[in-house]
Amino acid sequence: MDPISRALDIVKGKLTYAEVKIDEPLKNHTSFNIGGPVRAMFFPESRTCMAELCDLLYKHEITPFIIGKGTNILADDNKLDIIVINTKKLKTVELTGQTEITAESGVMLSSLAVFAYESGLSGLEFAHGIPGTLGGAVVMNAGAYGGEMKDVVSCTTAYDPKGGEYTITDRQHEFSYRHSRFSDSNDIVISSIIRLMTGDKEDIKSCMDDLNVRRRESQPLDLPSAGSVFKRPKNGYAAAFIEEAGLKGFAIGGAMVSSKHSGFIVNRGDATFSDVMAVIEYVQNMVYKQFGIELEPEIRIVK
Repeated sequence: MDPISRALDIVKGKLTYAEVKIDEPLKNHTSFNIGGPVRAMFFPESRTCMAELCDLLYKHEITPFIIGKGTNILADDNKLDIIVINTKKLKTVELTGQTEITAESGVMLSSLAVFAYESGLSGLEFAHGIPGTLGGAVVMNAGAYGGEMKDVVSCTTAYDPKGGEYTITDRQHEFSYRHSRFSDSNDIVISSIIRLMTGDKEDIKSCMDDLNVRRRESQPLDLPSAGSVFKRPKNGYAAAFIEEAGLKGFAIGGAMVSSKHSGFIVNRGDATFSDVMAVIEYVQNMVYKQFGIELEPEIRIVK
């Protein structure tokens, strides 16, 4: 029996209440609609279940792959020999101070922004249209329209496979552009405290509505994608270089550089992992050839 099978038998025997799906297609849990079956996918309903699950997996030297809504993931079509923990059921949100919200990692950013608006709190408007969860947003310091998670996250509770739960504050997050201390570790974000400011509800709603209009006008929201594929280079913007290279609408198989926003690669309906990777590599090569700029993927590639 291989290590993953042994670990699964033990986890299912000890955590009988933990929901699990065997050979679950990852494409059902990614915004690209691409990804083969994984050995198992767990859906913990509480932070206690999450901790117990992680303890058992790490004890048997299995490092789980963590996903929320899978909005920045490109996964191989072949069977993936991994165990996935899906955080979508960890979605408690509560007002824990006059200008403070505490939320679990599986909460959608859009829902969190609406909760803030309904509480008369401003500062999270930028996140309303980001289609991911709080956990993923903290890990990659997600941002849009001049706002980033580093501007609002003041405290995070996470799980360390060697030491269990711990809490960090402010600068300990080590936020930088599309990066945090969690980006290069196996630690798992469990919850965060969001600090905002009081605001006028009409102004907050107006700002959110305005940003949503701008997104609809500029982004290909009608087709599956993983958002911006490349990180912003030091000089300029990835989308601008791609467009100047004449690559808007460039396609291989079912994958295409969006004709609406060249920073996006979209799935026209039947794109494979290989199609998207081929487009990424072609774009990188052409941009480097024409401008000497090396584009670095922002999305997570799982293979």
